[in-house]
Amino acid sequence: MRHYDDVLVLGIESTAHTFGVGIASSKGLILSNINSTYVPSKGGIHPREAAEHHSKVASQVVLKALEVAHVNLEELDGIAVALGPGLGPCLRVGATLARALSLMLNKPLIPVNHAVAHIEIGRLDTGFKDPLVVYVSGGNTLIAAFNEGRYRVFGETLDIALGNCIDVFARKVGLGFPGVPEVEGKALSWKEFVKLPYTVKGQDISCSGLLTAALRKVNEGRRLEDICFSLLETAYCMLVEVTERALVHTSKREVLLTGGVARSKLLSEKLKLMAKEHGAKFKAVRAEYAGDNGAMIAYTGALALKHGIMIKVKDGGIRPRWRIEEVEVPWRREE
Repeated sequence: MRHYDDVLVLGIESTAHTFGVGIASSKGLILSNINSTYVPSKGGIHPREAAEHHSKVASQVVLKALEVAHVNLEELDGIAVALGPGLGPCLRVGATLARALSLMLNKPLIPVNHAVAHIEIGRLDTGFKDPLVVYVSGGNTLIAAFNEGRYRVFGETLDIALGNCIDVFARKVGLGFPGVPEVEGKALSWKEFVKLPYTVKGQDISCSGLLTAALRKVNEGRRLEDICFSLLETAYCMLVEVTERALVHTSKREVLLTGGVARSKLLSEKLKLMAKEHGAKFKAVRAEYAGDNGAMIAYTGALALKHGIMIKVKDGGIRPRWRIEEVEVPWRREE
Protein backbone atom coordinates (compact mmCIF):
# COMPACT_ATOMS: atom_id res chain seq x y z
CA MET A 1 0.00 0.00 0.00
CA ARG A 2 1.29 3.45 -0.91
CA HIS A 3 1.21 6.14 1.73
CA TYR A 4 -1.39 8.85 1.18
CA ASP A 5 1.28 11.46 0.37
CA ASP A 6 3.15 9.19 -2.03
CA VAL A 7 2.81 9.40 -5.83
CA LEU A 8 3.50 6.82 -8.52
CA VAL A 9 5.03 7.95 -11.79
CA LEU A 10 6.04 6.38 -15.11
CA GLY A 11 9.26 7.91 -16.45
CA ILE A 12 10.59 7.91 -20.00
CA GLU A 13 14.28 8.27 -20.87
CA SER A 14 15.38 8.84 -24.48
CA THR A 15 18.14 11.47 -24.38
CA ALA A 16 20.77 9.47 -26.29
CA HIS A 17 21.36 5.77 -27.06
CA THR A 18 19.01 4.35 -24.41
CA PHE A 19 15.23 4.17 -24.48
CA GLY A 20 14.13 3.42 -20.96
CA VAL A 21 10.91 3.29 -18.99
CA GLY A 22 10.73 3.08 -15.22
CA ILE A 23 7.99 3.19 -12.63
CA ALA A 24 8.80 4.64 -9.23
CA SER A 25 7.25 6.33 -6.22
CA SER A 26 8.26 9.54 -4.49
CA LYS A 27 9.12 7.42 -1.44
CA GLY A 28 11.95 5.86 -3.44
CA LEU A 29 10.34 2.55 -4.39
CA ILE A 30 11.58 1.45 -7.83
CA LEU A 31 8.96 -0.92 -9.23
CA SER A 32 10.51 -1.43 -12.66
CA ASN A 33 13.44 -0.26 -14.76
CA ILE A 34 13.34 -1.53 -18.34
CA ASN A 35 15.85 -0.22 -20.89
CA SER A 36 16.78 -0.90 -24.51
CA THR A 37 20.06 0.45 -25.85
CA TYR A 38 20.88 1.31 -29.45
CA VAL A 39 24.35 0.05 -30.40
CA PRO A 40 25.62 1.39 -33.76
CA SER A 41 27.12 -1.15 -36.14
CA LYS A 42 30.01 1.25 -36.68
CA GLY A 43 30.99 4.75 -35.63
CA GLY A 44 29.39 6.71 -32.77
CA ILE A 45 25.76 7.40 -32.03
CA HIS A 46 23.81 8.39 -35.14
CA PRO A 47 20.93 10.45 -33.66
CA ARG A 48 18.37 9.61 -36.31
CA GLU A 49 19.21 5.89 -36.25
CA ALA A 50 19.02 5.93 -32.46
CA ALA A 51 15.65 7.67 -32.70
CA GLU A 52 14.42 4.97 -35.10
CA HIS A 53 15.50 2.33 -32.59
CA HIS A 54 13.63 4.14 -29.82
CA SER A 55 10.46 4.36 -31.92
CA LYS A 56 10.58 0.63 -32.67
CA VAL A 57 11.05 -0.53 -29.09
CA ALA A 58 8.98 2.11 -27.26
CA SER A 59 5.69 0.23 -26.95
CA GLN A 60 7.24 -3.05 -25.84
CA VAL A 61 9.45 -1.29 -23.25
CA VAL A 62 6.44 0.54 -21.79
CA LEU A 63 4.41 -2.68 -21.62
CA LYS A 64 7.29 -4.58 -20.02
CA ALA A 65 7.77 -1.85 -17.40
CA LEU A 66 4.07 -2.00 -16.49
CA GLU A 67 4.14 -5.80 -16.38
CA VAL A 68 7.20 -5.97 -14.12
CA ALA A 69 5.77 -3.29 -11.82
CA HIS A 70 2.36 -5.02 -11.69
CA VAL A 71 0.79 -1.64 -12.38
CA ASN A 72 -1.78 -0.55 -14.94
CA LEU A 73 -1.83 2.86 -16.60
CA GLU A 74 -4.84 4.07 -14.62
CA GLU A 75 -2.94 3.61 -11.32
CA LEU A 76 -0.27 6.12 -12.33
CA ASP A 77 -0.32 9.63 -10.88
CA GLY A 78 1.75 11.18 -13.67
CA ILE A 79 3.96 10.76 -16.74
CA ALA A 80 7.55 12.05 -16.49
CA VAL A 81 9.91 12.53 -19.40
CA ALA A 82 13.50 13.64 -19.84
CA LEU A 83 13.15 16.73 -22.05
CA GLY A 84 16.90 17.42 -22.07
CA PRO A 85 19.75 17.83 -22.31
CA GLY A 86 20.31 15.37 -25.11
CA LEU A 87 20.11 14.60 -28.82
CA GLY A 88 17.13 16.23 -30.55
CA PRO A 89 15.84 13.29 -32.61
CA CYS A 90 16.12 10.95 -29.62
CA LEU A 91 14.47 13.39 -27.21
CA ARG A 92 11.51 13.85 -29.56
CA VAL A 93 10.60 10.16 -29.39
CA GLY A 94 10.27 10.21 -25.62
CA ALA A 95 8.56 13.59 -25.54
CA THR A 96 6.00 12.56 -28.16
CA LEU A 97 5.15 9.37 -26.30
CA ALA A 98 4.92 11.17 -22.95
CA ARG A 99 2.59 13.83 -24.34
CA ALA A 100 0.38 11.15 -25.90
CA LEU A 101 0.15 9.17 -22.65
CA SER A 102 -0.56 12.34 -20.65
CA LEU A 103 -3.44 13.27 -22.97
CA MET A 104 -4.82 9.75 -23.24
CA LEU A 105 -4.79 9.12 -19.49
CA ASN A 106 -5.50 12.69 -18.41
CA LYS A 107 -2.45 12.52 -16.13
CA PRO A 108 0.01 15.35 -15.33
CA LEU A 109 3.02 15.73 -17.63
CA ILE A 110 6.23 16.18 -15.62
CA PRO A 111 9.42 17.66 -17.17
CA VAL A 112 12.66 16.10 -15.93
CA ASN A 113 16.20 17.31 -16.47
CA HIS A 114 18.41 14.34 -17.37
CA ALA A 115 21.36 15.53 -15.25
CA VAL A 116 19.19 16.16 -12.18
CA ALA A 117 17.77 12.65 -12.58
CA HIS A 118 21.27 11.13 -12.52
CA ILE A 119 21.93 12.95 -9.27
CA GLU A 120 18.65 11.98 -7.62
CA ILE A 121 18.92 8.28 -8.47
CA GLY A 122 22.50 8.44 -7.14
CA ARG A 123 21.37 9.99 -3.86
CA LEU A 124 18.60 7.40 -3.53
CA ASP A 125 20.88 4.46 -4.32
CA THR A 126 23.77 5.50 -2.06
CA GLY A 127 21.79 7.06 0.77
CA PHE A 128 23.82 10.26 0.52
CA LYS A 129 21.92 13.38 1.58
CA ASP A 130 24.01 16.36 0.45
CA PRO A 131 26.92 15.20 -1.71
CA LEU A 132 29.33 16.87 -4.04
CA VAL A 133 28.31 15.19 -7.29
CA VAL A 134 30.70 14.00 -10.00
CA TYR A 135 28.52 13.26 -13.02
CA VAL A 136 30.48 11.59 -15.81
CA SER A 137 29.01 9.95 -18.90
CA GLY A 138 29.44 9.78 -22.66
CA GLY A 139 27.73 13.12 -23.12
CA ASN A 140 28.29 14.97 -19.85
CA THR A 141 31.08 15.78 -17.41
CA LEU A 142 30.34 18.11 -14.53
CA ILE A 143 30.82 18.59 -10.80
CA ALA A 144 27.81 19.95 -8.98
CA ALA A 145 26.39 20.58 -5.52
CA PHE A 146 23.09 21.81 -4.17
CA ASN A 147 22.99 25.44 -3.10
CA GLU A 148 20.09 27.89 -2.68
CA GLY A 149 17.39 25.83 -4.33
CA ARG A 150 19.33 24.47 -7.32
CA TYR A 151 22.26 22.31 -8.32
CA ARG A 152 25.19 24.60 -9.07
CA VAL A 153 28.08 23.62 -11.35
CA PHE A 154 31.52 23.82 -9.78
CA GLY A 155 33.41 22.44 -12.76
CA GLU A 156 32.76 20.85 -16.14
CA THR A 157 34.30 19.95 -19.48
CA LEU A 158 35.06 22.78 -21.85
CA ASP A 159 34.62 20.59 -24.93
CA ILE A 160 33.90 16.86 -25.18
CA ALA A 161 32.82 14.76 -22.21
CA LEU A 162 35.33 12.46 -20.54
CA GLY A 163 33.28 9.39 -21.41
CA ASN A 164 33.01 10.49 -25.02
CA CYS A 165 36.79 11.00 -25.15
CA ILE A 166 37.43 7.40 -24.06
CA ASP A 167 34.63 5.96 -26.22
CA VAL A 168 35.92 7.68 -29.36
CA PHE A 169 39.48 6.56 -28.63
CA ALA A 170 38.31 2.96 -28.17
CA ARG A 171 36.34 3.06 -31.42
CA LYS A 172 39.21 4.56 -33.42
CA VAL A 173 41.70 1.93 -32.23
CA GLY A 174 39.29 -0.98 -32.72
CA LEU A 175 38.41 -1.78 -29.12
CA GLY A 176 34.65 -1.47 -29.60
CA PHE A 177 31.80 -0.01 -27.55
CA PRO A 178 31.36 0.83 -24.72
CA GLY A 179 34.88 2.16 -24.61
CA VAL A 180 35.63 2.64 -20.91
CA PRO A 181 35.71 -1.05 -19.85
CA GLU A 182 37.57 -1.99 -23.03
CA VAL A 183 40.26 0.66 -22.52
CA GLU A 184 40.56 -0.13 -18.81
CA GLY A 185 41.00 -3.82 -19.60
CA LYS A 186 43.73 -3.09 -22.13
CA ALA A 187 45.46 -0.74 -19.71
CA LEU A 188 46.10 -3.56 -17.25
CA SER A 189 49.01 -4.73 -19.44
CA TRP A 190 50.80 -1.34 -19.51
CA LYS A 191 54.59 -1.08 -19.22
CA GLU A 192 55.39 2.59 -19.80
CA PHE A 193 53.54 5.82 -19.03
CA VAL A 194 53.34 8.11 -22.06
CA LYS A 195 53.00 11.82 -21.36
CA LEU A 196 49.79 13.29 -22.80
CA PRO A 197 48.24 16.79 -22.55
CA TYR A 198 46.94 17.46 -19.04
CA THR A 199 44.49 20.33 -19.45
CA VAL A 200 42.91 21.84 -16.36
CA LYS A 201 41.70 25.43 -16.59
CA GLY A 202 40.52 26.69 -13.24
CA GLN A 203 37.68 24.39 -12.25
CA ASP A 204 37.20 22.96 -15.75
CA ILE A 205 38.88 20.28 -17.83
CA SER A 206 39.42 19.87 -21.57
CA CYS A 207 39.53 16.42 -23.22
CA SER A 208 39.69 17.09 -26.97
CA GLY A 209 43.46 17.69 -27.06
CA LEU A 210 44.02 14.62 -24.92
CA LEU A 211 42.06 12.48 -27.36
CA THR A 212 43.93 13.84 -30.39
CA ALA A 213 47.31 13.27 -28.77
CA ALA A 214 46.46 9.73 -27.65
CA LEU A 215 45.36 8.75 -31.16
CA ARG A 216 48.50 10.32 -32.61
CA LYS A 217 50.70 8.27 -30.28
CA VAL A 218 48.96 5.07 -31.38
CA ASN A 219 49.49 6.02 -35.04
CA GLU A 220 53.15 6.62 -34.26
CA GLY A 221 53.45 3.01 -33.16
CA ARG A 222 53.41 3.29 -29.38
CA ARG A 223 52.06 0.25 -27.53
CA LEU A 224 48.29 0.41 -27.36
CA GLU A 225 48.33 -0.86 -23.76
CA ASP A 226 50.61 2.00 -22.72
CA ILE A 227 48.43 4.62 -24.41
CA CYS A 228 45.27 3.17 -22.84
CA PHE A 229 46.84 3.39 -19.39
CA SER A 230 48.22 6.87 -20.00
CA LEU A 231 44.92 8.16 -21.39
CA LEU A 232 43.00 6.91 -18.36
CA GLU A 233 45.54 8.16 -15.82
CA THR A 234 45.61 11.60 -17.40
CA ALA A 235 41.85 11.98 -17.84
CA TYR A 236 40.91 10.61 -14.43
CA CYS A 237 43.55 12.65 -12.59
CA MET A 238 42.33 15.82 -14.31
CA LEU A 239 38.84 15.07 -13.08
CA VAL A 240 39.97 14.23 -9.54
CA GLU A 241 41.95 17.48 -9.34
CA VAL A 242 38.97 19.71 -10.10
CA THR A 243 36.73 17.57 -7.88
CA GLU A 244 39.14 18.05 -4.98
CA ARG A 245 39.06 21.82 -5.44
CA ALA A 246 35.26 21.78 -5.48
CA LEU A 247 35.18 19.60 -2.36
CA VAL A 248 37.36 22.05 -0.45
CA HIS A 249 35.35 25.01 -1.73
CA THR A 250 31.93 23.57 -0.85
CA SER A 251 32.98 21.78 2.39
CA LYS A 252 30.72 18.84 1.52
CA ARG A 253 31.24 15.62 3.51
CA GLU A 254 30.08 13.23 0.78
CA VAL A 255 31.27 12.63 -2.79
CA LEU A 256 28.90 10.88 -5.20
CA LEU A 257 29.96 9.46 -8.57
CA THR A 258 27.08 9.00 -11.01
CA GLY A 259 26.56 8.60 -14.78
CA GLY A 260 27.74 5.83 -17.09
CA VAL A 261 31.42 6.15 -16.16
CA ALA A 262 30.47 5.50 -12.51
CA ARG A 263 30.91 1.83 -13.45
CA SER A 264 34.68 2.45 -13.57
CA LYS A 265 36.36 0.86 -10.55
CA LEU A 266 39.58 2.73 -11.39
CA LEU A 267 37.93 6.16 -11.29
CA SER A 268 36.02 5.21 -8.14
CA GLU A 269 39.25 4.23 -6.40
CA LYS A 270 40.92 7.53 -7.26
CA LEU A 271 37.96 9.58 -6.05
CA LYS A 272 37.66 7.45 -2.90
CA LEU A 273 41.30 8.09 -1.99
CA MET A 274 40.90 11.82 -2.60
CA ALA A 275 37.73 12.00 -0.50
CA LYS A 276 39.39 10.08 2.33
CA GLU A 277 42.23 12.64 2.39
CA HIS A 278 39.63 15.29 3.19
CA GLY A 279 37.60 13.25 5.65
CA ALA A 280 34.70 12.80 3.24
CA LYS A 281 32.75 9.66 2.36
CA PHE A 282 32.69 8.38 -1.23
CA LYS A 283 30.18 6.18 -3.04
CA ALA A 284 29.41 5.40 -6.67
CA VAL A 285 25.91 4.63 -7.88
CA ARG A 286 25.38 0.95 -8.65
CA ALA A 287 25.85 -0.20 -12.26
CA GLU A 288 22.09 -0.71 -12.74
CA TYR A 289 21.51 3.01 -12.26
CA ALA A 290 24.82 4.37 -13.59
CA GLY A 291 23.94 4.58 -17.27
CA ASP A 292 20.85 6.26 -18.69
CA ASN A 293 17.73 4.52 -17.39
CA GLY A 294 13.99 4.97 -17.03
CA ALA A 295 13.94 4.53 -13.25
CA MET A 296 15.87 7.74 -12.63
CA ILE A 297 13.34 9.73 -14.69
CA ALA A 298 10.41 8.09 -12.91
CA TYR A 299 11.82 8.72 -9.42
CA THR A 300 12.83 12.32 -10.13
CA GLY A 301 9.47 12.88 -11.80
CA ALA A 302 7.71 11.56 -8.70
CA LEU A 303 9.66 13.97 -6.49
CA ALA A 304 8.79 16.81 -8.84
CA LEU A 305 5.09 15.93 -9.04
CA LYS A 306 4.79 15.71 -5.26
CA HIS A 307 6.05 19.31 -5.17
CA GLY A 308 3.62 20.52 -7.82
CA ILE A 309 5.94 20.54 -10.83
CA MET A 310 4.05 19.79 -14.05
CA ILE A 311 3.52 21.41 -17.44
CA LYS A 312 0.76 21.67 -20.01
CA VAL A 313 1.06 19.20 -22.88
CA LYS A 314 1.49 22.06 -25.36
CA ASP A 315 4.59 23.14 -23.40
CA GLY A 316 6.17 19.69 -23.51
CA GLY A 317 8.73 20.47 -26.20
CA ILE A 318 12.29 19.19 -25.97
CA ARG A 319 15.16 21.20 -24.44
CA PRO A 320 18.39 19.81 -25.95
CA ARG A 321 20.62 22.30 -24.09
CA TRP A 322 18.76 22.39 -20.77
CA ARG A 323 21.36 23.36 -18.15
CA ILE A 324 21.18 21.87 -14.67
CA GLU A 325 21.41 25.31 -13.04
CA GLU A 326 18.13 26.29 -14.67
CA VAL A 327 16.16 23.68 -12.72
CA GLU A 328 14.42 24.43 -9.43
CA VAL A 329 14.79 21.56 -6.94
CA PRO A 330 12.11 22.17 -4.29
CA TRP A 331 12.40 18.77 -2.64
CA ARG A 332 16.00 19.55 -1.67
CA ARG A 333 15.02 22.94 -0.26
CA GLU A 334 12.45 21.14 1.88
CA GLU A 335 15.17 18.84 3.25
